[in-house]
Amino acid sequence: MKYQTGRAGRIIVAKFEDHEDVLCNLAGLAKTENIRAGIFYLVGGMREGRIVVGPETDDLPPKPVWKTLGESHEVVGLGTIFWHDDEPRIHFHGAFGKKDKVSVGCLREKSEVFLVLEAVIIEMEGITARRELDPVSGMVLLKL
Repeated sequence: MKYQTGRAGRIIVAKFEDHEDVLCNLAGLAKTENIRAGIFYLVGGMREGRIVVGPETDDLPPKPVWKTLGESHEVVGLGTIFWHDDEPRIHFHGAFGKKDKVSVGCLREKSEVFLVLEAVIIEMEGITARRELDPVSGMVLLKL
C-alpha cells in the first residue's frame, strides 16, 4: 500500500439540472477551479448512463461488463478527481436504483441528469497523486 496525507481545502456544492452531462460537468468544474485532487458525493437522479458492473473474468486486462440505465434512476455515490496529463479524470462508483432493481457500478459513459443531481466536492490539499496509464490493466489508474 502507498499513501499520502493532506488536508481538506475548499468545499464546493454544485447543482446539475435536467439533461446535463454529469461526468463532463464535473471534469469542467475541476478544470475551472483547478481542483487537482478531490473527493465528491453525488445524490439525485439520472435519466441516462452507462456503468461498468464488473469484469467478465479476473483476467488482465479486464474486459468490462456494461449496463445501460436507459431511463430515470435514483443515484447515490462517491467519486474522486485526480488529473491525467492536462485533464481531470473522474472516477465515480454509485448505486443506481429504479423501483425494486438496484445496480452498483462505475459510471464511465453517458451520464445525463434526471431533474436534479447534487454534488458536494471536497478539495484535497497537499496530495500530489495523479492518474497514469497502467500497461498491465490498460487502464488509467491512481499513481502515488
